Amino acid sequence: MSSDPLVIFTPSGKRGTFPVGTPILTAARQLGVDLDSACGGRGICSKCQVTPSYGEFPKHGVTVAEDALSEWNAVEQRYDDKRGLTPGRRLGCQATVQGDIVIDVPAESQVHKQVVRKRAEVRDITLNATISRVYVEVEEPDMHKPSGDLERLMTALKEATGHAEITIDTHLLRPLQPILRKGNWAVTAALHLGHKDSAPRIVALWPGYYEAPLFGLAVDLGSTTIAGHLCNLATGEVVASSGLMNPQIRFGEDLMSRVSYAMMNKGGDLEMTDAVRAGLNQLVIDIAKDAEIDKSQILDAVFVMNPVMHHLFLGIDPFELGQAPFALATSDALELPASALGLDIAPGTQAYLLPCIAGHVGADAAGVALSEAPDKSEDLVLVVDVGTNAEILLGDKDGVLACSSPTGPAFEGAQISAGQRAAPGAIERVEIDPVTKEPRFRVIGCEFWSDDEGFAAAVANTGITGICGSGIIEVIAEMRIAGLVDASGLIGSAEQTGTTRCFLDGRTNSYTLWEGDADQKAITVTNADIRAIQMAKAALYSGARLLMDKRGVDQVDRVVLAGAFGAHISAKHAMVLGMIPDCTLDKVTSAGNAAGTGARIALLNSKARGEIETLVRQIEKIETAVEPRFQEHFVNASALPNSSDPFPILRDVVALPEVSFNTGGGESSAAGGGRRRRRRG
Repeated sequence: MSSDPLVIFTPSGKRGTFPVGTPILTAARQLGVDLDSACGGRGICSKCQVTPSYGEFPKHGVTVAEDALSEWNAVEQRYDDKRGLTPGRRLGCQATVQGDIVIDVPAESQVHKQVVRKRAEVRDITLNATISRVYVEVEEPDMHKPSGDLERLMTALKEATGHAEITIDTHLLRPLQPILRKGNWAVTAALHLGHKDSAPRIVALWPGYYEAPLFGLAVDLGSTTIAGHLCNLATGEVVASSGLMNPQIRFGEDLMSRVSYAMMNKGGDLEMTDAVRAGLNQLVIDIAKDAEIDKSQILDAVFVMNPVMHHLFLGIDPFELGQAPFALATSDALELPASALGLDIAPGTQAYLLPCIAGHVGADAAGVALSEAPDKSEDLVLVVDVGTNAEILLGDKDGVLACSSPTGPAFEGAQISAGQRAAPGAIERVEIDPVTKEPRFRVIGCEFWSDDEGFAAAVANTGITGICGSGIIEVIAEMRIAGLVDASGLIGSAEQTGTTRCFLDGRTNSYTLWEGDADQKAITVTNADIRAIQMAKAALYSGARLLMDKRGVDQVDRVVLAGAFGAHISAKHAMVLGMIPDCTLDKVTSAGNAAGTGARIALLNSKARGEIETLVRQIEKIETAVEPRFQEHFVNASALPNSSDPFPILRDVVALPEVSFNTGGGESSAAGGGRRRRRRG
């Protein structure tokens, strides 16, 4: 085993050992990490900026010491003096490996920018925004009627609106008098009405009549990606959408890794709080720039997120969420100034966080429930928000059940040998000929299939860089349909499958999806990749099956796949893997980013906030961690599609070969393959 330091890159998850003194940029290039550089490593372009992380990382099995990188050098100092480096950043061409290190490659340092697939879904939403604009003319001061400017403003607003009580944000007290005089005693006030019994609040004030549009921000704060939609509060129109990777990924790809980081490193929770708030502030800057507006026009914001993200966003240590009984510090909806959350938007911007459902079923699941309304469904619907942590709802008009299931990051390309996030050049669609066993595929950013004329020219700029989550789902399902993988998840040998694309790779077999070229290495699917997907999909299916048990049913009427990843999953391939219960394929639909849609509904319709707060109290929560049948379902669901549930509807549509590549005995070809592997091992 190498004694050289271990270098781990996030968000790609790629790792390797390198001699002391190796530049981070060199390590990245040798591992195929997407790290930009245009100046040949001379410290001029700054495109190779990286963020090192220090402390204990139980998920990665490393402890990063403060001296894990070389000291800040003169080249970095020169660049910082001239152009400025973000605090905590290093230049990858200058910082060298001195010990085990975790390195985050921020989005702006990546050549192939991630596609954050959380678009705003088209939806009819009843408009009833919390922000109301009111123009009033205020009585001028009079020495014979001694009263303050604020009191006379309040009198005018109460007469204009009919509200008996109105309050004002304290930040407006200082500019109040100049604004009144600049407007010649006519002003426009923005009132935040809320949805509860609190008095309306003045959150912004302009001299004269202010007619520029006002906006609200709906944010889905995911553990992997953050997506925001900027909405015109008067029309409901989504005027801009933007997304970025969650900067917390460098502390751990999955939620429990982040909880562990907070437990193992003093102040680690506040590090992650600062990171996610910085990411959100960057999102605000980006989305305002895209919409060509001033961020002071954004006066309302709604957030959905899972419980761990919820606590870290609020600055609460998630320690209790890492152990039974998974107690939340608070589960109610919260309405508070955005500035109290460290957000730099407008001084009066208000923030609303949807309620959490349970310890591991968060405000994002509440957003899904608001968007998909299972409580109003006539038929039994299973709603699955597929992500690093899957939230699952099952219900109809008779009631709704909810649980979460820890699927991990495999569905998003992590823990996969050639896996990557969704970005141009990543394989996203796959088909395998069941006779020849030859594959064809499509990559993000290209409309051609790999066997189409013009494909090579179309991908010349991006290359074929890896395989994203939807691609790994499709290729494994296609391998199962083509008889290259058996029900247990084993890849057959070249002799067993009849194709040299299957080859011995250590003690198991792998499948070559793309042979590679002079610039990029081959892309293969390994048995370890299949195991990672088996574990993820087994967790997902087991959660759904547990809710079905509680409801006393063996089938559901329809399935809704939510989440950015869910929007790109083929229903057939998901069912071949056994990710979701057996169901008629045309009854499996995508809701896109349903959590984000729920956030938009709550942003644009204040009455919806009260509705979801009521519904959350009615949903029955199931904790998978303490349910005895969860493990039984998990074991059965590890097979492709399942070793216990028969999937009759699927088998009427897709023929799954009855092959077995277990080398422990049985068919002579399988046994022979087993003997060869044992001699070589």
